[in-house]
Amino acid sequence: MFSRLALAQRERATLAPYATFSDQSRGRRFEEAESAFRTPFQKDRDRVLHTTAFRRLEYKTQVFVNYEGDYYRTRLTHTLEVAQVARSLSLALGLNETLAETIALAHDLGHPPFGHAGEHILDQLMRARGAGGFEHNRQSLRIVTKLEKRYPDFEGLNLSWETLEGIVKHETVYDAPDGAGTADEYEPQWRPSLEAQVANVSDETAYNAHDLDDGLRSGLITPTDLVGLRLWDHFTSELGFDPYRVSELERRILIRELLGWIITDLIEESQRRLEAAGIRTLEDVRAHRAPLIGHTPEAEAMLKELKAFLYERLYHHYRVVRQVHKAEHFLTTLFGAYTSRPAILPPEVRANIERRGLERAVCDYLAGMTDRYAMDEYTRLYAPYQRT
Repeated sequence: MFSRLALAQRERATLAPYATFSDQSRGRRFEEAESAFRTPFQKDRDRVLHTTAFRRLEYKTQVFVNYEGDYYRTRLTHTLEVAQVARSLSLALGLNETLAETIALAHDLGHPPFGHAGEHILDQLMRARGAGGFEHNRQSLRIVTKLEKRYPDFEGLNLSWETLEGIVKHETVYDAPDGAGTADEYEPQWRPSLEAQVANVSDETAYNAHDLDDGLRSGLITPTDLVGLRLWDHFTSELGFDPYRVSELERRILIRELLGWIITDLIEESQRRLEAAGIRTLEDVRAHRAPLIGHTPEAEAMLKELKAFLYERLYHHYRVVRQVHKAEHFLTTLFGAYTSRPAILPPEVRANIERRGLERAVCDYLAGMTDRYAMDEYTRLYAPYQRT
């Protein structure tokens, strides 16, 4: 048997000196006994996996709304792919893979229905009411510290400081760390742990690869559209594929090879940065001015070109924009209905109004909905012969 203490000793024996060690965790907001056979970060991971918010990710949009097809990524499958990349990077770099995996699994808990479109709409609606806006990193933090009800002695999940810091400081091209004050206790002046930085790049890695895959599979983008992109030209040439015509099997091979290349580049460049910066401790990581986990300049330029292509040709494709239009209609209408007539809200939501305020209680309710539930709720309220 491996006790928690034995697992902590194994970390000390196998991880790099600048990794985050579970026996040096800064602890939890509410004192509680740790598990006999799990490290604090394992306990965090298990708590995240068992949340209602995590299960709801299955029916939340990544790029395509769930009803568009059974094979497209959802917010849940995206999250699982992020966790896989995070574990691979962490194991190769000698980092605490359990902490990186936990942050990855929690990073999108606060995403509302309909993807980034839903986030933008809720933010606009809340700001128009002077209610502080909406941002999914902050909402993820609210979920794990306030909204999940699983313990009699405290709100939320009582996760470790290190996991919460990773959630607060989640940062990609499309995500920015919280600037509204809730990050103060997580030392915004310092860089996060390497495990949190790994979760950040794993998010970008996963959506670059799977959005390209889903875009090709859907037909919204075609191989011909991609000719001229350096990544596409490189991999089709390297694999001996016709860049203008790629079969389903060839597409899968190409995405697999692309993902492997991205991960290898991240491992090698990150190790080079750590050595060049003379990083020896976790304190060195936090004090370093620039991210230590990242790509070579060549890979970064090629991936930036791919991101720009996806942004223009996939995320702004007219069929995707139609989904955004639907999301705006559903969420705006539901928000207006709930705030103008709170009596139509479920009792458990109304019970939160006095403590959180009307707008925030409604926003929490909407943000927790899946795409399907939001559309069903709209139907219940506005279809004339639909039972409520």
